[in-house]
Amino acid sequence: MYRKVLIVILVVAAFAACNSGKNAGGGSADSIKTHVAAPSAPASALNDTGTAKLVKIVNAYYTVKDALVAAKADNAQRAADSLSAAAVSLQGFLLQKEGMPGPYKPYLDTIIMECRAIAAATDKTCEQQRLAFGPMSSALYALAKSTELRHISIYHEFCPMAFNEKGATWLSNESEIKNPYFGDKMLDCGEVLDSLQ
Repeated sequence: MYRKVLIVILVVAAFAACNSGKNAGGGSADSIKTHVAAPSAPASALNDTGTAKLVKIVNAYYTVKDALVAAKADNAQRAADSLSAAAVSLQGFLLQKEGMPGPYKPYLDTIIMECRAIAAATDKTCEQQRLAFGPMSSALYALAKSTELRHISIYHEFCPMAFNEKGATWLSNESEIKNPYFGDKMLDCGEVLDSLQ
């Protein structure tokens, strides 16, 4: 008797699974959004196009950061070129939209200038690149805060030992510390200061 009940339950479950993709109107279950909320798209004080360009900058920055964590100077150079192009694109967009440089220009100028320094550095130890990475990180954090960027993971992290114990910050898309100023020498040296969600 137990086996018959178990078989009936399995048949009913299989039948229900086969029909779960259909709703009463004959459409797919994908068209029903009542049970699962979609994650919020990144947003900022900029319009959708400006926000997309800003997110591209942040993602390009993470590539530079990851290259410095791994002490890969060549990768950092290429990533800095991509980041610079993304910053120039946002700056041009804002100039066209606003008709003037706007309040974000100093941050973008710093990001572009420091990216060029990273791309031009010939030191394979990444030390020259890390010197430029510090001010670039501060400028990007200020840009993200001033544009009210949200719905994107940005952790503002700090290493007190960087630059002869003057300290320096960086941004990360995760709370786990992976120090770009020391790489594997002191990979987990640092703390999270703030996060933009």
